[in-house]
Parts: sequence; C-alpha cells; structure tokens
Amino acid sequence: MEIMIIGGGIGGLTLALALDKVGIKARVFEAAPEMKALGVGVSLLPHATKILGELGLNEALAQVAVTTSQSVFFNRFGQEVYSEKVGKYAGYEWPQFQVHRGDLHMVLLEAFNSRIGADRLVLDHRCTGFSQSGGKVTAHFVDSSGAPQPDYTALGMVGSDGLHSAVRKQLHPDEGDPVYSGVNMWRGVTRWKPFMDGATYVRAGWLVPGKMVIYPIRNQLDEDGLQLINWVAEVTTPHYKRRDWNRPGNLEDFFPVFEDWTFDWLDVAGMIKAADVMLEFPMVDQDPLEWWTRERVTLLGDAAHPMVPRGSNGACQAILDADCLAKELAADQDIPAAFMTYENERRPLTTNIVLTNRSTPPDAILKEVYERTNDQPFDNIDEVISREELVAISDGYKKVAGYDKKSLSSK
Repeated sequence: MEIMIIGGGIGGLTLALALDKVGIKARVFEAAPEMKALGVGVSLLPHATKILGELGLNEALAQVAVTTSQSVFFNRFGQEVYSEKVGKYAGYEWPQFQVHRGDLHMVLLEAFNSRIGADRLVLDHRCTGFSQSGGKVTAHFVDSSGAPQPDYTALGMVGSDGLHSAVRKQLHPDEGDPVYSGVNMWRGVTRWKPFMDGATYVRAGWLVPGKMVIYPIRNQLDEDGLQLINWVAEVTTPHYKRRDWNRPGNLEDFFPVFEDWTFDWLDVAGMIKAADVMLEFPMVDQDPLEWWTRERVTLLGDAAHPMVPRGSNGACQAILDADCLAKELAADQDIPAAFMTYENERRPLTTNIVLTNRSTPPDAILKEVYERTNDQPFDNIDEVISREELVAISDGYKKVAGYDKKSLSSK
C-alpha cells in the first residue's frame, strides 16, 4: 500500500512519519521548490506532544523549543487575571512546547529524510486536481512556473495542502468564502530579554480595543541570554486582506492600540517596535464541511478544518488527524473504509473546535473580565470573577480540544 500526501507541511510530514511507523509507504508532494524554515510561533499542547513523543520527536523538539511552564492572563492594564501551570508542570505526562514553526518543520523534515528517504518528498509539485478510477487515484501537478508535471497514481490520496487546498476545492467546488471574525491580527518575532520566568505563555487585553498573545519560542540566542519572543496583536476592524500566512505587516496599522502597554512584567510596546519579522493575517475560518472523503481521497489539517487561530490548536489538530488516519489505515487495508472511519472520528471533533474557537476559546476569560469591569482596572480580581469560573472556562476548552488530563490518560 502507498498513500500519496499532497502538502509537505506539519500535517503532511507528520502523517508520513505516522504511516511509516505502522509500515505503510507514503510519498509527499510539496508545491514549494525548496523546504525553508518559514513562519513564526506555534503552540504544541500535550495531546500533540503525546503523538510526537510516540514518533520519537520530543527530544529533538525540546532542543529547539521552549518548554512552557504556565499560561497567564492579564487585562490591558497589565493586571493579572488568571494563571495556571501547563504541560508537565501541570501534571501531564507530556510537555507543552512553544516553538518556531520553521524549527518544528525542520525537525519533522529531518526525521522524514532519515526514516523514509528524501527521494519520497517531491518538491515543486503543486497539485491542480485529481481523478479516480479502477481502485486508484491520480493527481495532476504543475511546477512553480506553471508547467505541467507528470501525473502520479496511488491507492489513496490525502489532501494536506493547507488553507488554499486544491483537493478541498475539487471536492467542494461550491463552498462559500472564508468567514471573517471581525478581527485582524499581526504576528511578529522579536529578540528580547526573557520576561517573567522565561517560559510563560501570556494573553493580555481583549479584542476591543486590542489583545496580545506573547510567548518565547527560542532560548539563549546569544551570550546575553536573549530569547526569540513570538507575539500576536489582535485588533477588531472591518478591514482585512485575503489570508496569506506570509503577508508582510505594517506597524502603523495596529501599533497605536498598544503604544502605552508598558508593564512591570514586560515592555510590550518596545517589544513590538523591535520586531525582526512582522506579518499580517485575518482571523478567518470556513464553515465546517459536511464531509471530507470521496472514495480514495480525504482531507487533513487546514485543508479539512481551517479554524480561527485561538486556543493554540491549528497545528495540534493536524497532528491528531495524522495519528488517527495512520492508525485507521493500519487497522483496515480497505482504504475507502479506513478513510471514512477516520472522518467519522475526526470531523465531529474538529467541527466542535471550529465553532468553539468562534465563541468560547480559553481567552473568553478575558472577555468576561472586560465586560464585567467595563474595561476598567480592578482592585481585586476575586470581586470581578471567581477562581472557579475561571477554571471552568479553561478546563471546558481543554475538554473540547481533547487535551484535558482525563481524556489523554484514557487513550
């Protein structure tokens, strides 16, 4: 059996490694002419690191990532609202990592090349569509200049080709446009001195007028001990451009919202202005699909369930997809049946996450405080909202996303 994977990103490479572990061959087709360490920060929560650990990758990841100790919420005045330990610090068997996407991608790529073979990663092949007949699926390709490339045929095909998936487009040609949340975000990385304990994940403020997500993704950049800090600025606005993970951002478009954010725990404004890289991306998703699979073709990751990037779950859910799909293919050599079993398990779960990310992700904690204080400083957080309510919001999302301790321990 050989499975053809369209897309050599996080989901595609994880799937290839998971298939290799269960003795199934994979060939990956990637649109980019070369693999580069692109992007900014990614969160890997315990449900994802459990799987990556089973693939023997956590030791390599620990060398390039920051092992997160705690998650802390602040209002826009720098007052602490809520904090909780995370990963192994919270009693999980698995860590929570904050990592540069490029570093994660390179760890996956190195494992792919050493275990599966670099010859099974075909670069400069953008899938334009597919056809099915005779119990096989054939994919069609062009290179980066638009020139046609040879077709490739396999027993099954997985579309892991991201937000602009050609596989999804062929399966659902009449799908509607992306759904804009009303929030645009600017993402950046800055070389900065460690803040708090050097391993803290911070969310601060609310979407009106603006919210920040801040966490370190690389340690010890130089002899001064600087870290690479990943930050995301989220601002409510009707103006946005087509989604593109690599679109450059402009400081003047959002900085006025945060220019007075200088706190004892971090000079947020100074950190933003010192950014090495700044990108812009609208917080959009797609309405959940009613189906992913047609015979020998299915979807995975962003191609299957693009979600608003709240709750640190985009990359994680692609990793969970890959693990589930590999196990189903190992259990059932009937590829269409295995694909449907995979869809029946993963599609309802990811649909719930897509919808929850629109309404009540973990940062709904900040919304509650914003509304109850009328966006004013408080004297005592316990007089605004109880610890029990805060814990309930956080734990409720963990259950939806599948990384509460009880769910993980039972798997």
